[in-house]
Amino acid sequence: MGPARAAGWAAAAVAGGQLLHLAPAASRLTMVRRYAAPTVAGRGAAGHVALTFDDGPDPRSTPRFLDALDALGVRATFFLLGGMLERAPGLGRELVARGHEVGLHGWYHRAQWYPAPGRDLRELRRATDAITATCGARPLWYRPPYGVLTTGPALAARRLGLRTVLWTAWGRDWTADATPASVRRTLWPDLRGGATLLLHDSDCTSAPGAWRSALGALPSVAERCRELGLTLGPLRDHGLPPVAARP
Repeated sequence: MGPARAAGWAAAAVAGGQLLHLAPAASRLTMVRRYAAPTVAGRGAAGHVALTFDDGPDPRSTPRFLDALDALGVRATFFLLGGMLERAPGLGRELVARGHEVGLHGWYHRAQWYPAPGRDLRELRRATDAITATCGARPLWYRPPYGVLTTGPALAARRLGLRTVLWTAWGRDWTADATPASVRRTLWPDLRGGATLLLHDSDCTSAPGAWRSALGALPSVAERCRELGLTLGPLRDHGLPPVAARP
């Protein structure tokens, strides 16, 4: 085989590996999640709606969510970033002490576009261990940053015994022009039994102050679920099977 052909085969192999790595990212598309990957989307029990928050814990905003949820009598799942938890460990412990569930959102808020299996496993293990040691509760769920699931993190999460869960409804609460009313308008069409709702308790990767739109929408979300006869709560009550950790 000549050098040019060898180089061509090598380039094709790299491209094939990249495509394989990126293939699971199709689950971010609504129609793919809804029809091809309902468990990854977070489609759960018909009488339950899972309430989830990303990007915390954030000392500036997360305590306000905890107080609001206490007032509503609702518990939720908080997908934590290891880097944020490192800066606010007491808040991570408070989440669990107040009855909420912790999930894993990664150590950094970045999508893993390029294959690096060793890196992916190290980062997810580091974050999982930090959450477990700090909060006193081991996470069962993983949500990749931006909802971009690639092969490396997907396999690493499974090896660590984490089930990947995205969402079936979101409030688009990260934008500069988001308001409680816009969050409600965006959520309502997909707020039904079995839904997993995505909101944010931090603006660390969003427009400054955007979290206020989600906070302001919470009472309406709880009321809407009551009107529909649905129970609003964490993923642990959503009927999704956990993943058994691999050795």
